[in-house]
Amino acid sequence: MKDVLGQAIHDYQYKTAPGKLWIHNQYGPKEPMPVAAYFRTEDDMPDLEWLALNECRGKVLDIGAGAGSHTLELQQRGYDVTAIDISPLAVEVMHQRGVKEAHVGDIFTYQEQQYDTLLLLMNGIGLAGNLLNLERLLIHLKTLLSQGGQLLFDSSNIAYLYEGKLPDTGYYGNIMYQYEYKNQKSEWFEWLYVDMHTLQKVATATGWNVEVLYEDDFEQYLVRLITL
Repeated sequence: MKDVLGQAIHDYQYKTAPGKLWIHNQYGPKEPMPVAAYFRTEDDMPDLEWLALNECRGKVLDIGAGAGSHTLELQQRGYDVTAIDISPLAVEVMHQRGVKEAHVGDIFTYQEQQYDTLLLLMNGIGLAGNLLNLERLLIHLKTLLSQGGQLLFDSSNIAYLYEGKLPDTGYYGNIMYQYEYKNQKSEWFEWLYVDMHTLQKVATATGWNVEVLYEDDFEQYLVRLITL
């Protein structure tokens, strides 16, 4: 499988003739994805991400860490933090940027140790892909938490994309995407945006208690999940 996003992150870090990263979707024309967003500093992070970082405690696992910006901020604050990403090129960039513990890993099979905080930002929970896999993921993440540990992530309700005409079948937050970079395209992949009501149902069914930490006028939110 082509590591298209990882290549874009790698080129940006090493200034190797970086190109424009595009995201193809099912609902409209392709959209540019600024690679610089993966390299943001604390000053560039939105309030939701600030709050999430402030709520971290103990030993932290940053899941789908990308270029490692959140990991680096936590590291600077003195946290014992580990970053994982499925992209080998992204992990190489994290090491180059100074992340002490960065590993290539698939969160669905990752079981190295237990943590006090599991962190998935920039809609990182979307890697579940669909609601069935969200259930699988939430069940698996329990095994990675120490007693009293927490899961922090953000997502949003994207019903507005459909302008009042939600699809007749399937969950409307289940989107197909494809990356394009320097004439290379990734495979199409599923990405999930889960609205608050649906999340509450799935989380409760899989044994979690949901605490809403932040929600804005656009139905983007940050939650803390703790096992029941």
